[in-house]
Amino acid sequence: MITLSKTEKQIIENSIRDIQDFPKPGIVFKDITTLLNNKEAYAVLMNHLYQRYKEYDLDYIAGIDARGFIFGAALAQMLGLGFVPIRKKGKLPYTTISEKYALEYGVDEIEVHIDAFGKKKGAKVLIIDDLIATGGTANAAATLVNQTGATCVECCFIIGLTFLDGIKKLEEKTNVYSVIEVK
Repeated sequence: MITLSKTEKQIIENSIRDIQDFPKPGIVFKDITTLLNNKEAYAVLMNHLYQRYKEYDLDYIAGIDARGFIFGAALAQMLGLGFVPIRKKGKLPYTTISEKYALEYGVDEIEVHIDAFGKKKGAKVLIIDDLIATGGTANAAATLVNQTGATCVECCFIIGLTFLDGIKKLEEKTNVYSVIEVK
């Protein structure tokens, strides 16, 4: 299993900015825009993801709207794979399937094209996003991938908030990997 060196982990962690009280009081928002504009940190991250997943025999990378697109599309290109966007409801132009998930106040919905993973039954898919907190979106994404006839082999997050229950819930459905864990 490929892991980050202490120095690599520090480079990535130091490139993520904390924003206090955003989007509401008491929340510490993990801002990845500072990781993205730091060429050294972004290179360390993407090289790590490439090294981790190059032997997984994946067929596709699926990114969750919208920050998962940034990491997912780049990783798919590095691995020579197709990229599939998992979008918010109403954003995809072709026939879709959708999955609802609970928010703190209400529900939201994501969708994917019904033919997103081609005709290969059991296509191996890695889902990627920037962060997992309560895990609602990621659980819905894994459900969607599996409903298409593909197989979600793992969900990868740049940041995993381990003090919330999202990772544990998602581990009931698929493997979970967080590059950086916040306890």
